[in-house]
Amino acid sequence: MDWRALPPLTALRAFSAYAETGSVKRAGAALNVSHAAISQQLRALEHHLGISLLDRSGARMALTADGIALAQALAAGFGQIAQAVADLTATSDNRPLQVSVTPTLAASWLMPRLASFRAGHPDISLMIDPSVAVKPLEPGGIDIALRYGKGPWPGLESRLLLPSPVVVVAAPALVAGRTVTGPDDLTDLPWLLELGTSEATASLAGASFAALPSRATTTLPGHLMLEAARQGQGVAVTARSNIEADLAAGRLVVLHEQDFDKGYHVVTRPGVRRPALRHFIRWLEKEAAMA
Repeated sequence: MDWRALPPLTALRAFSAYAETGSVKRAGAALNVSHAAISQQLRALEHHLGISLLDRSGARMALTADGIALAQALAAGFGQIAQAVADLTATSDNRPLQVSVTPTLAASWLMPRLASFRAGHPDISLMIDPSVAVKPLEPGGIDIALRYGKGPWPGLESRLLLPSPVVVVAAPALVAGRTVTGPDDLTDLPWLLELGTSEATASLAGASFAALPSRATTTLPGHLMLEAARQGQGVAVTARSNIEADLAAGRLVVLHEQDFDKGYHVVTRPGVRRPALRHFIRWLEKEAAMA
């Protein structure tokens, strides 16, 4: 299609509005412009096409045969566009909001708070994807991810939600009577690792954890890893925000802390955010501010 051959869209809209309403004044009101602007657009359209669309010889203007043909084509075309936009908008609004989050953060931070979002937004459907995999954010797929790290991520928009260093933790009974000055003092203890890539992966590969662990490890999904740590089955590495309640209750103690510049980020695609996503982000930020 040669788009340059088409008349200006504003002129086509003005003519279609006039053909539909039968009045320059009513067409102007429909498009929120003056009737003089409509008249100007009608003449501009005729000049562009080089044909008469309106018969001005009588007391009232009337569509010529060419005008009737164009009006019918525009009504069909604009109607299809309006229907397509309505369909896309309805699909977008009704589609569940898809949230990618690590299992650990989902179990320890998101799920305990989610009831307040449900109470405030009962009309918004959610699909929580608790996975350690870094899922792509694509139209029609994942809408928002809660990712751990320093950020930013190429091609995406991110905002720090929960500052959270990496901590080594254990049940008090497991380390009772032990002096811990650093990771090297923990080499003889059993270790619990999160299944797959996790918040702690980079830290475990870092210099301060180079000698750990020396004993056999147990690898579990994140929420089970923390439960095993609470039961005294081993030492675990996680983001501090995941175990704040455990620290306050005395179920776990911090043995080592690092990566103070990291945290959980709200990550989305660039562009206009649909209402459900805006509501969810505002709720996340409110909950994080109270954490």
